[in-house]
Amino acid sequence: MGTSRSRIMARASAGGAHSMRGQKQRMLIKVNGAGRHRWSHGRVFPEIRMADATLQFLGAAGTVTGSRYLLEANGRRILVDCGLFQGYKHLRDRNRARFPVPPASIDGVVLTHAHLDHSGYLPALVRNGFRGRIHCTQATRDLCGLLLPDSAHLLEEEAKYAKAKGFSRHADPAPLYTTADANAALRHFQPHGFDQDIGLGEGIAARFIPAGHLLGAAQVHVGVSGTSIHFTGDLGRPNDVLMRPPHPYEGSDILVTESTYGNRQHPRIDQDAELGAAIRRVAGRGGVMVVPAFAIGRAQGVLLQIARLRARGEIPSVPVYLNSPMAIDATDIYLRHRDLHSASEAECRAMQGLATMVHTAEESKALNRGHGPMIILSASGMLTGGRVLHHLEAFGGDPRNAIVLSGFQAGGTRGAALLAGASTVRLFGREIRIDAEIVALQSFSGHADGDELMRWMSGAPRPPRMTFVTHGEPDAADALRARIKRELGWRVRAPEQLDRVSLAAPD
Repeated sequence: MGTSRSRIMARASAGGAHSMRGQKQRMLIKVNGAGRHRWSHGRVFPEIRMADATLQFLGAAGTVTGSRYLLEANGRRILVDCGLFQGYKHLRDRNRARFPVPPASIDGVVLTHAHLDHSGYLPALVRNGFRGRIHCTQATRDLCGLLLPDSAHLLEEEAKYAKAKGFSRHADPAPLYTTADANAALRHFQPHGFDQDIGLGEGIAARFIPAGHLLGAAQVHVGVSGTSIHFTGDLGRPNDVLMRPPHPYEGSDILVTESTYGNRQHPRIDQDAELGAAIRRVAGRGGVMVVPAFAIGRAQGVLLQIARLRARGEIPSVPVYLNSPMAIDATDIYLRHRDLHSASEAECRAMQGLATMVHTAEESKALNRGHGPMIILSASGMLTGGRVLHHLEAFGGDPRNAIVLSGFQAGGTRGAALLAGASTVRLFGREIRIDAEIVALQSFSGHADGDELMRWMSGAPRPPRMTFVTHGEPDAADALRARIKRELGWRVRAPEQLDRVSLAAPD
């Protein structure tokens, strides 16, 4: 890996072998003799010289969602991640705001992984003028092929439902983007392998490094004319049930780290024991277990654990339903990319054969007329949308049932409200009482906790010149910032939304 990093820096320093590509759209011109500008898709934008190279935090600053980092150097604009803001309304409103820079001025996007808080704004970016390439791993491209059209479909359906039921303040509510927008965005994707140099032009190069966390997820190491910036993306755990551990941190001039669980330590709970106890308890009273699960990653991990428990006879043989067409298709993708995770082919087949697959809306509605004992896995994982909301409405009022939260719940989401003890949630324009048991699985997180992040960072051969703590709620980000300063002695800060820093002097 060390040799590979040397290659990427050499390639970045050598300049862009790809810089002549699309020269017609990026040629440099003089404007009144006062500095240089570049022409991009019919508009003129100022050229950024190396001395002025900057990193700007367009998202994931002071919040755990909306990952967007803008790198401006050598006349290029490169966006690392392009995610949706989720949770609190004031954050979600940012999705509707004008993008901080014209999308047409962005030369390329480098995508760490497929989750919507990292990829979900791409259809809007392309619709609004972005014309470059979206660089990612092959598995990320495959998963985005499911996630982005599904996200668009849900947005379209929610807009239609809001209009039909009259609970939107807009007379004609429109989705953030459409299925056509999502499909257009997918045509810009360019897959790459791990540990390969990716020329981004004008002395900028990137490399994908395995991050664990999710199929295809990557750390991104960027070289800019001799300066290196390392983005963790979402960093996985060393002992994940399904994913392999993240590759070690080999150092950089600047580190941008996530902090989702920066103020927490995952309890050392056996995953089989934790999930098995919940299933036995709910099934024993004839209840329905509704598991809001991220369709990609978490759904597969929970199914794998249920299959293992059932194979060992540790849980009753209750019906299991996977009510997410996207999760069904994602399971097939996991089978195709077995080299990226730790489940055997036999375990993948058992996971796939465990559940009854629910494809249509009619089949989903029929589940709501059923009764326990049964287990329903459905998206979305934070109860922000999708079919699971109808299951919450149908089964949330019965104390025999359980809502099993299997992943991180961002502030402002229904999942976070239930986790905090809320007795009602707002669904489809009205308050719904929740009397079902709320179970929070502590052992299924796909994110490294504070201790695991610190151990990962401590392996660096030298300290970064600056570490930026992002992708966490304010208390989590600040707790990790304080630990990095206290325990590692590194220069570190937690940036705020739209902060811009110089790569030459990142403090």
